[in-house]
Amino acid sequence: MANSIDLPTRLGILPFRNKVLLPGAIIRIRCTSPRSVKLVEQELWQREEKGLIGILPVRDAAEEMSVGSMLSSGVGADSGERSSKVVGASDGKNQTEVIHWHTRGVAARALHLSRGVEKPSGRVTYIVVLEGLCRFCVQELNTRGTYYTARISPLDMTKAEMEHVEQDPDYVSLSRQFKATAMELISVLEQKQKTGGRTKVLLETVPVHKLADIFVASFEISFEEQLCMLDSVDLKARLSKATELVDRHLQSIRVAEKITQKVEGQLSMSQKEFLLRQQMRAIKEELGDNDDDEDDLVALERKMQDAGMPPNVWKLAHRELRRLKKMQPQQPGYNSSRVYLELLADLPWEKTAEEHELDLQAAKERLDSDHYGLTKVKQRIIEYLAVRKLKPDVRGPVLCFVGPPGVGKTSLASSIAAALGRKFIRISLGGVKDEADVRGHRRTYVGSMPGRLIDGLKRVSVCNPVMLLDEIDKTGSDVRGDPASALLEVLDPEQNKTFNDHYVNVPFDLSKVVFVATANRVQPIPPALLDRMEVIELPGYSPEEKLKIAMRHLVPRVLDQHGLTSENLDIPEDMVKLVIQRYTREAGVRNLERNLAALARAAAVVVAEKEQNGPLQKGIQQISSTLVDNRFADGGEVEMEVIPMGEHNHEVTSSFRIVSPLLVVEAMVEKVLGPPRFDDKETADRVATPGVSVGLVWTTFGGEVQFVETTAMVGKGDLHLTGQLGDVIKESAQIALTWVRARAADLNLAVDDAGLLDARDVHIHFPAGAVPKDGPSAGVTLVTSLVSLFSHRCVRADTAMTGELTLRGLVLPVGGIKDKVLAAHRYGIKRVILPERNLKDLVEVPAAVLSSLEIILAKRIEDVLEQAFEGGCPWRQRSKL
Repeated sequence: MANSIDLPTRLGILPFRNKVLLPGAIIRIRCTSPRSVKLVEQELWQREEKGLIGILPVRDAAEEMSVGSMLSSGVGADSGERSSKVVGASDGKNQTEVIHWHTRGVAARALHLSRGVEKPSGRVTYIVVLEGLCRFCVQELNTRGTYYTARISPLDMTKAEMEHVEQDPDYVSLSRQFKATAMELISVLEQKQKTGGRTKVLLETVPVHKLADIFVASFEISFEEQLCMLDSVDLKARLSKATELVDRHLQSIRVAEKITQKVEGQLSMSQKEFLLRQQMRAIKEELGDNDDDEDDLVALERKMQDAGMPPNVWKLAHRELRRLKKMQPQQPGYNSSRVYLELLADLPWEKTAEEHELDLQAAKERLDSDHYGLTKVKQRIIEYLAVRKLKPDVRGPVLCFVGPPGVGKTSLASSIAAALGRKFIRISLGGVKDEADVRGHRRTYVGSMPGRLIDGLKRVSVCNPVMLLDEIDKTGSDVRGDPASALLEVLDPEQNKTFNDHYVNVPFDLSKVVFVATANRVQPIPPALLDRMEVIELPGYSPEEKLKIAMRHLVPRVLDQHGLTSENLDIPEDMVKLVIQRYTREAGVRNLERNLAALARAAAVVVAEKEQNGPLQKGIQQISSTLVDNRFADGGEVEMEVIPMGEHNHEVTSSFRIVSPLLVVEAMVEKVLGPPRFDDKETADRVATPGVSVGLVWTTFGGEVQFVETTAMVGKGDLHLTGQLGDVIKESAQIALTWVRARAADLNLAVDDAGLLDARDVHIHFPAGAVPKDGPSAGVTLVTSLVSLFSHRCVRADTAMTGELTLRGLVLPVGGIKDKVLAAHRYGIKRVILPERNLKDLVEVPAAVLSSLEIILAKRIEDVLEQAFEGGCPWRQRSKL
C-alpha cells in the first residue's frame, strides 16, 4: 500500500470531532462551514485529478459540518464540526480558541463530490464521499487562509518491511487467529442477515492488516478504542487489538441470540399478550391516557406500606404482591390475589379512633336522655365505663343484653359507643348457619370472601370500635358448621388477640374491640358461649314507663318522621295512655310507636290538604268531638274550625297566619286504629265459669297472661291435652292431675267408691293454639283449674299465678318473675300468687307496679288454693262431681 500511494509532504486537514476514520473505511461528509467549504474547493474540487486531504481526530470540533461513517455501501453520518477555536490562530474577532488535536490521522481521497446551493441564503455546500487510505503523523500544524494544513510523514511500512514482518511466526499466528474469528463472525452474520457473500470474498483477497482496520471500522466502539486502533502502527499490536474487538462483537451477538432464542422459546400466548399490552401502554402514554394496572399496583403497594401491618403479615403480603406483579390481568388468580391484597391494605391493623376523656356524669346524662327506666342496666353500664376510665386497656367482660324486642338493647350498645367516643358497628347474626359467615371462606373456593367481623372492621376503618353482635341467640347449625362455636374464639379475651379468619389467613388482633351482644332468650345460646358473656336482662316496661317513653321520645320522633310539629298535631298524654291500655300489651314499645305513627299519618293528610287550600288565619281551636264524630262517620277527613282574627288584635299582621293544631281525641284514635283490642273485662269474662284459671308465662316477647281451660266428660279416665304443648308442660299436666286424684278425698271431690275420674275423661286446653308453649311454671295453674272444675267453683278473676308443682305438693320457684308481674299489671290483674322462693326476684320489679298489686307467696299448693278461690280452699265445703 505504501508503494501505490505517494503522500505529499503537506495535506489540507479536515477535523473529525470525537470520531476516527480508519484506512479502508468510507465516510460521507456534508460540508457547510466556510472553512470546510474552502478546503474542499481548494484541495479537491479545483484539481483535475482527485486530490488527497487529511482526516485528523479532535476532541472538540473547529468547524460546522456533518460527517457520517459507512462501509462500502457509501452511507455515512455527519461529523458536525462546531468549534471555531484553533491553536495560536485568530478567527477575526480577536478570540483565540483551543482545539485538542490528535497527532495521528488518516489520508483520504474523494470518491464522489457534489456541489449545492442553499436557498434563499445562497450558501454553497459540498457532499463528499471519502475513502481512508493510510496513516500519517503530524509534524507541524498551521493555517492556509481559512482552513488548516499540516506537514506530515507516513507511518505505514514499506514493502520490504512488510515481507519481513509476514515471516514472523507471531504475526502468522495472529493472522490465522484473526481470520478464524472474522470467518466465524461472518458465518453468524450470514445466518442472521444473509449478506456474508461479499464479506467472504473480501476476507480472501484483502491483506490481513487492511482487514483489521475495515472490520473494526464497522463496529460501534468507543472513541478511545478507535484512537487506540488508529495508533496501532505495529501490525502485531493492530491484529491483536482487532482480534479482541471482533471476538467481543461476536460474543455479544451470540449472547443476544441466546437471549432471543430463550425468550422466543418461552413466549406463550399470555406473554405475547403482555407484549401487546406493553405497546398499548406506550400508546396510552403518548396520548396522555395512562391508567394502566401498573400504576394501580404502585398505589396498592404504597397503601400496603402505610397500613402498618405486623412484620409476619407484611412478609406474606409482600410475597403475594411480587407474585401479582408477574401475573397478567387475564390470568385465573389475578383478580383474587388483587382483592386479597386490597383487603389487607384496607384492614385497620394499627389505626384506632381517638377516645376522649371519659366523663361519667356526661355518660349518665346521655343514658338518661336516650333511655327511660332501666335503672339496673344503666348502673351496670356506668360501672363498666368507670372501670375503662381507670384502666383503658382492661379486657372487660362481654355484655349481653337479653330481653324482648323493642326494649332498647341495640340503642344501649350505641350509647356505650358514644360514651367511649368510639365508632359503632352492628353485625347481625340472625339466621346465620354457616361458620364461614364468622370465620370467612378459604381463598381456594370460588366466590370466597372474609367473615362478617373482618368485613365490619374494614368498613369501620378502626381496630377499636364497639361491635354489636345482634341476635346472637338466633344462630343455627347445619352441615356448614356451627357459627356459635366459631364465636367462642371471638368473645374470649385470651384468644381473640390472634383471631384467624380463613380468608385473611393471618392472625388479626380483636382484643381492642369492645363486644356487646343482644339476645331475646338465653336458652338457645350454647353454655360455652354463654359462659364468655355477662348477661344483663331487660324484662320490659310497665305502662307508666311506656307513657313516659312515649311523651319524651316516641311522640317527638314520630312527628319529625312525618314532617309534623307540635303546631300541626297535638297528642295529649291521656290519648297516649289510652293507646297503651287498649291497643298494646307488649313488653317493648315498637307497637306503640307504630300506632302513634298511624295517628301521625292521618294528621299529615289533613295538614297537607289544608296547606293546599291556602293558609288559615290565626286561631287556636280544638276539634270538638261532635265534629270529629260527624266527619269520621261520613268517612271523610278531620276538619278544623277557624276563629277569624279580630280587628283589635294588632300585634300580628294580617300576613302572619298560623294553622291551628289538630288535637287527637278518642274518636280519632278509634277511627284510625280501629276498635280497642284489649279491655279490663277480658279476664273476668273468661273465668266466669268453673274450670278456668289464670296463669303467667314468659315468652321471647316478654311476660304474658295464659288461661288454662279444663273440662270433663264420660270416658275411660284418659287425659287429653291441646294447645301445641311441649313435653315439659305435658308432664306438668300429668303431675297436676295425679296430685288432684291423690288428694281428692281431702278436697271432698270423690262421692263414690270407684274413685275420681275412673269413668271420666279430662281435657285440658291452652288457648292460642298456634303459639308453642312449654315449661314447668303452669303446674299450680293446672291444679287450680282442675280443682275449680271438680268443685264447681270459679277462680277469682283478679288473681293470676305461676309456679312449678311437685308430686308432694311443693311450689318450686320459676324464672321471669319481673316479666310475669309486669304482664299481670298490664292486664289489670290485682293479685299475683308467686312461689315463696321467688321473693328475692321482686326487687327488680318497679315500685310503682308493686304498689298496685297484691303479691301472695306460696310454699305449698294448698296455699295457692286457699288464695285462688273466693272464701278460701274448696275443701271447706262439700262438693260433688
